[in-house]
Amino acid sequence: MTPPISAVFGCSAGQLSDWERGFFREMKPWGYIVFGRNIETADQLRRFTDDLRAASDDEEALVFVDQEGGSVARLKGPEFRHPPAPRAFADLFSTDPETAAEATWLNARLMADELRAVGITANCAPMVDVVTARTHTFLQSRALGLTPEAAGTLGAAAALGLRDGRVVPVIKHAPGHGRATADSHHDLPVVDAALSELEATDFQPFKRLIREPMMMIAHIVYKAMDPERPATTSQHIISELVRSDWGYDGLLITDDLNMKALGGTMEERCRAALEAGMEILCHCNGERADMEAVARAAVPLSGKTLERADAARRLAQGTPKPFERDAAIERLNSLSLYETPAS
Repeated sequence: MTPPISAVFGCSAGQLSDWERGFFREMKPWGYIVFGRNIETADQLRRFTDDLRAASDDEEALVFVDQEGGSVARLKGPEFRHPPAPRAFADLFSTDPETAAEATWLNARLMADELRAVGITANCAPMVDVVTARTHTFLQSRALGLTPEAAGTLGAAAALGLRDGRVVPVIKHAPGHGRATADSHHDLPVVDAALSELEATDFQPFKRLIREPMMMIAHIVYKAMDPERPATTSQHIISELVRSDWGYDGLLITDDLNMKALGGTMEERCRAALEAGMEILCHCNGERADMEAVARAAVPLSGKTLERADAARRLAQGTPKPFERDAAIERLNSLSLYETPAS
């Protein structure tokens, strides 16, 4: 079988267009990602994820989603449970760490069942950035931790819950988005904290989770390590920090390459990321010209990258561990984590 290319693509709507079907058949991306624009009903979404895999003739292709909970939940009412905001678990941790970890695992395990039921096998979560009062508002409610200990503990619980349900977790946004005071969807954040400060705080949750299968890299400049390039395109950050200092040996995926934090053409962004050591290019907006540019830059997976990619896929295979869904929802409801009780 021809190896897939180093890309994850989004689509424009809830059904594949003729062009998308032909493009995926020819390009054979490693995976796909779905958004709210792709979701109408549970039955429709299951057909859609089946069609994505059929288009590239790859039954094992991972289909990703951003299902954090709260403000970032692509699957939500009326057919889907809307998970609590991650911040609710972080707040609970400040008074009851043990219950917060239990609740985080239960919520992630529920997510895994919900995602697999519609053919989604990878989740861009947990987010283990350590936030502060100065963190940009777009991240505040998405935080699993207000301290390195909380982010690491709850991040580990969330990742385990997803893996127990045979959904691949993607740890984000390394090496830490919490100090950013700009939204990388619109601007390039610059962090000027000293390396010693970053090592003592921001890096800690990621170092605790280095055995997880996938990690997403942030579009942020960290002056202490590379004053010119964001982490996505910084060989120093990827090779020296994440690979060497942290010892991370999982698969590295970019944040959405369409975000305005990055400069240059789409093809230039992709090539710079790959040259820096990134392995999977994530492109989300479903626009044809951009997708063609990503495909021109992407490369067939091979060597160590292919081994890492295959290892991530294997985690989505097999039977999920036994789980009592109704009991989990009852327990989460009892903790008042939802804005409205789940059913």
